[in-house]
Amino acid sequence: MRLGNALEYSGDPMGAANLVAEREQAGIDVVWVAEAWGFDSPTLMGYLAGRTTSVEIGSGIINVFSRTPAAIAQTAAGLDNVSGGRAILGLGASGPQVIEGFHGVAYDKPLSRIRDVIHVVRDVLRCEAPLRYDGASVSIPLPPGDGTGLGKPLKLINRPTRAAVPIYVASVTDKSVQMTAEIAEGWWPAMFMPETADAVWGGPLKAGLARRDAALGPMEIACGPLALAIAEGDERERLLDAARDPIALYVGGMGAAGKNFYNDVFVRAGFADAAREIQRLYLSGKKAEAAALVPRTALENMNLIGSPGFIRERIAAYAESGVTMLNVTPISPDPDLLATVKSWLPGG
Repeated sequence: MRLGNALEYSGDPMGAANLVAEREQAGIDVVWVAEAWGFDSPTLMGYLAGRTTSVEIGSGIINVFSRTPAAIAQTAAGLDNVSGGRAILGLGASGPQVIEGFHGVAYDKPLSRIRDVIHVVRDVLRCEAPLRYDGASVSIPLPPGDGTGLGKPLKLINRPTRAAVPIYVASVTDKSVQMTAEIAEGWWPAMFMPETADAVWGGPLKAGLARRDAALGPMEIACGPLALAIAEGDERERLLDAARDPIALYVGGMGAAGKNFYNDVFVRAGFADAAREIQRLYLSGKKAEAAALVPRTALENMNLIGSPGFIRERIAAYAESGVTMLNVTPISPDPDLLATVKSWLPGG
């Protein structure tokens, strides 16, 4: 099992880079740079590449709609080059709220789009021939007769550092999880809990893995972000309460009432009543009331906040459920916390 760090949103790239450099020394294996509707992730990823030497640097997550597939491939190739082969391409469909509400692009055929983007990225990185692709949502070059005067197809003129950059897909719906298990190097699920993972995703994972090309190797599962702190008593209660807000945001506010993929996961994990009420309150502007309804069981199962014994038990549970990377966000001032937790991982 590897230790990842889901980097907190920050408007201070230099401060973030200092933090990552410190965490690299503590033993983190991967740092993930978020994007959503904040700063773009590749800019900070490139800066981190120059400030670090060994940690892998992943986009967590680039959506597949706001950039063309070839542009995503160029970004992956460039990041892999400046990092000396340490890039991970994290992709996802995001949702209508971000894609249409922020980027102004139609949220259309997300599964086809992800599949097509992955195909194009891999073709570009191989540099074997001029790029041609005709998929369900992507066509390169454009169909003849469209009046563009399109010339012959092109290929990337730079030689990529690696002919393949690991691709992780953030997916939550049955069809998207099945596709991820079939074609991606890694999977980043949302609100993963070992106790309910099989009930929520077992079927789609099994179906996708049955169609997986053996050349891809075993699928990595990157879980989190998990708030991390060694705490007991009142301090633990305070930190668990603080972890309510991000869960309420996703369950209640990441999407419309009739289309929130994260809410669907929460329902399938056994929290149907809470999911429905959290969403109702959140969308009506009562965010604090919504956060207060996040079940205690979910707080404990989706974070690493507790005694050393509790955290080690949770690590074992994640490992038993197939997780190969724990992505954590330290919320404790303990400078040795990451190194300590790294030593508790299987193989650590």
